Amino acid sequence: MENTTNEIIEIRTYQLKKDSGELFHKIFCEQSLPMLKRWNIRVFAYGNSISNPDSYFLIRQYKSLEERQISQDTFYGSTEWKLGPREAIVSLIENSIDVVVPFNKEIEAIIQH
Repeated sequence: MENTTNEIIEIRTYQLKKDSGELFHKIFCEQSLPMLKRWNIRVFAYGNSISNPDSYFLIRQYKSLEERQISQDTFYGSTEWKLGPREAIVSLIENSIDVVVPFNKEIEAIIQH
């Protein structure tokens, strides 16, 4: 699993408040995802868990750990986020976990499968 670049994949999982998965997905798709695209953040996949509709995942790609930090600081610190979907999204999340792994051919094959 050799990584010939510094690129990384971030896998973020959310445990949502009870019975909020459908609403979270709606807000994410209608508000957050278009924002992420406008900010040129590459989103590979997202959605509710098939085993628990109140669990959610988001997979993003970054050029490096440093770029991830700068990108997220800028995005989550922006007025667009703070005055936009932030409160609606955050109010539905109980907790979240990030896993960051090197982007390599094996990860790419899994994501594109």
